Amino acid sequence: MEVLLAFVIVLLVAYVVSVPLRRSRHPEADPAEVELAELEARKQAIYRQIRDAEADHAAGKLSEADFRQLDAELRAEAIEVLKGIDRLRPRLGSDLD
Repeated sequence: MEVLLAFVIVLLVAYVVSVPLRRSRHPEADPAEVELAELEARKQAIYRQIRDAEADHAAGKLSEADFRQLDAELRAEAIEVLKGIDRLRPRLGSDLD
């Protein structure tokens, strides 16, 4: 359980620290395009976290219960991000695929 708590704390710190990096450097950019880029980056980060959790579980670093909880949380977050991407893509056109 301590590993899960430490992992969640690291995620929160990384999220807070990365906020300035995720802001648009081009103020004239379409806000929907910026949001889509942020969602795509978040999707890749979540996928990486899922793979890391699977590797930690396979290596015995995460208990079955902790792994199931973390995996469920990450996959739920991934679903929300994918819904956001699906919501934005039709508005921006198919040239972003």
